[in-house]
Amino acid sequence: MTKNAIIQAMYDRDVLVFGHRGAKLYAPQNTLPAFELAAAQGAHGVELDVHRSKDGYPVIVHDFTVDATTDGSGAVTELTLAELKALDAGAYFGAAFAGTRIPTLDEVFEAVGARLYINVEIKSISAQTDGVEEVVADCIRRHGMERRVIVSSFNPLTLRRFRAILPDVPIGYLDWAGAPPELRAQIAGFAYEAYHPEHSMISPELIADADAAGHIVNAWTVNDAERVKLLAAMGVRGIITDAPDIALAALG
Repeated sequence: MTKNAIIQAMYDRDVLVFGHRGAKLYAPQNTLPAFELAAAQGAHGVELDVHRSKDGYPVIVHDFTVDATTDGSGAVTELTLAELKALDAGAYFGAAFAGTRIPTLDEVFEAVGARLYINVEIKSISAQTDGVEEVVADCIRRHGMERRVIVSSFNPLTLRRFRAILPDVPIGYLDWAGAPPELRAQIAGFAYEAYHPEHSMISPELIADADAAGHIVNAWTVNDAERVKLLAAMGVRGIITDAPDIALAALG
């Protein structure tokens, strides 16, 4: 099955709802409880953030450091899996989640991969690579998730590297209103299947341009019910939200 056929199969419905870092409004972001809750609320998929640990594991953390969401400190890529697993990734959110651990991508695929589509965002701000693309690709292959993922990034060079490793997996280019022109220039001429703009950027004209280019549009991060309805009416095919229950209710 080609990447275009895969993405069409994913979107064989009106609008997909992806839990942003899980059901982030109700549980600690990028943890198994947040992903499980998104599934329980009826989300079609989840969005998550992947770094390569110091010893080569795909680990799920949003920031480039662990400071904001754990009881530790330091750069994610400078910590081993054992060091990351020793951190509490839930207590900051509430006592009920104390002891929650940072998951690996393997653990997420094992927990919810058969039930949910996974938007795997590779975190990278460098022109160089630490090997994160290969680590993510290996994990996708290991779990047979090629037909259930979209791999996305704000870094066009990361997307280009991933495409060279695993060419039949759909790719999503993440964009935001303040993106510098030189960054957008790096994506020019590169074929990708999904466009993921910040929701404030979206207009009927943007949707028309995406349709002409053959891009599915997934909007981030949308938590207002009326905005969800408006974006769906404009032709957005995916809603990335902190509250899957709100988005799903808005979509009926």
